[in-house]
Amino acid sequence: MKLSVKICLVALVAYFFAAIFGEVQYRVAKFRDVTPQYNVVDMNARYKAPCAEYWLGTDNLGRSVALRLVQGARIAFHVGVMTSLIAIPLGVILGLLGGYFGGKVDAIVVWITATVASMPGLLFILAISLVVGQGLFGIYLGIGLTTWVGVCRTIRAEVMKHTFRAYILAAKSLGYSHSRIMFRHILPNVAHIILIQFSIRFPSAVSTEVFISFLGIGVQGEPSWGVMISNSRLRLWQGVWWELAFTTAAIFSLVLAFNHLADYLRDRLDPALRSER
Repeated sequence: MKLSVKICLVALVAYFFAAIFGEVQYRVAKFRDVTPQYNVVDMNARYKAPCAEYWLGTDNLGRSVALRLVQGARIAFHVGVMTSLIAIPLGVILGLLGGYFGGKVDAIVVWITATVASMPGLLFILAISLVVGQGLFGIYLGIGLTTWVGVCRTIRAEVMKHTFRAYILAAKSLGYSHSRIMFRHILPNVAHIILIQFSIRFPSAVSTEVFISFLGIGVQGEPSWGVMISNSRLRLWQGVWWELAFTTAAIFSLVLAFNHLADYLRDRLDPALRSER
């Protein structure tokens, strides 16, 4: 394994444990019905630059930027995982049906994917979020229901390659059911694509949530990275640079680590690339 990949894995593990810590902190405060530490206002500690007491400084209300970044990681992992649990199963099932059956079934799948892909993705996400309500649930549905198209097309194309291979023809001649062939024979052979798609979708979903929250339509009352960027950009002219800088660095590092890991997984798991090597 390359050194760069190891560094990316270490970074992702650090983000994961930060998200776990943030989740525990959030749940404990909610259980006790008290204001979480990352939302406690201290007007005497406003605009403090990074120091021994506040490693990453404070914002305009004296709240710790470090604690709020941890909560932003929690929200990012929530969005990345939950939207993947919506988009990936939907894309995989439709891709399996279209690639395996072909004909009219495939035509219907292609029509659905083309229809969804033709819609302006961001506007569709905003519309779903506004209908469902501002908050994480609306973001889950909005991103999950609009980002499955790429997964479906990739799985469909791969399933078409397997449909006429010897092991599938043998399974059909033995009288196996369509569901058994799809889910017990074909699906394990395209599982590497699902893993790669997850590593690609995760940072994309996080970036989309950041942009939506930046516009003020996403999560409210919680320190999403998009909310932090939106608030901190107004204070740059005062020389308060640390909140925007550290939030941007956190987003950049997470997206870079996932993208690099996705490239590595594709190189290692893609059968075509393995055969070339």
